[in-house]
Amino acid sequence: MTDEFKSFRCRSGFSSPPCYAAEVAPGYIDPLATDPEQARDVARWRKAERSRLRAARLDLPVAERNDIGKALAAHLKQVLQDRFDGARGMVISAYWPIKGEPDLRPLMAELHEAGATVALPLVETKAAPLTFRRWTPETRMVRGDWNIPVPPPHAPIVTPEITLAPLVGWAADGYRLGYGGGYFDRTLAALKPRPFTIGIGFEAAELPTIYPQPHDIPLDLILTEAGMRSEQAIE
Repeated sequence: MTDEFKSFRCRSGFSSPPCYAAEVAPGYIDPLATDPEQARDVARWRKAERSRLRAARLDLPVAERNDIGKALAAHLKQVLQDRFDGARGMVISAYWPIKGEPDLRPLMAELHEAGATVALPLVETKAAPLTFRRWTPETRMVRGDWNIPVPPPHAPIVTPEITLAPLVGWAADGYRLGYGGGYFDRTLAALKPRPFTIGIGFEAAELPTIYPQPHDIPLDLILTEAGMRSEQAIE
């Protein structure tokens, strides 16, 4: 196959998205991202996958989503107990569930009662790292970006040592497909030291790859209702 034909296929949309990267290797990564056309192809492919995976998640019966959330909470509780003594005395950032995400709020309350400091992420400055404010079961939430409930402005700002990331999609190499705003990767890149990051997602949302780009940061661990699905070596 000539380079000219490959280029034509990529422009025409004839090949499998994004571009012909998957023809090179299943886990294709361009570490330098020198090809703007490739980056656009990846962005279009991710947008389509987000829509597909979110629709599939919302199509699940509520009872099934609840069961998945309970199974995930049990796996997460075990991981925290085995590795971090239940996160007692530590700051752990969770998330407020939206759009069919696994609901870990009962576990958040348990962690608080057991002595962990629980925080929630907020977008307080556009295109900047997230801010983390403390949450307790008594916190009176307010509406933040995208109408998501968040702690009020007077809630203390904290820095997480463990952070949970909801996954739209995920791959076995530890990369996540998020909502596309780039906030989570931007935040991980800014936090020093970097928190231990755990992705929380549905087993059915696994992808062969997300076609990682230079700004993507792999998670330390990925959990689904099936248990631990990906773990990256800690250097």
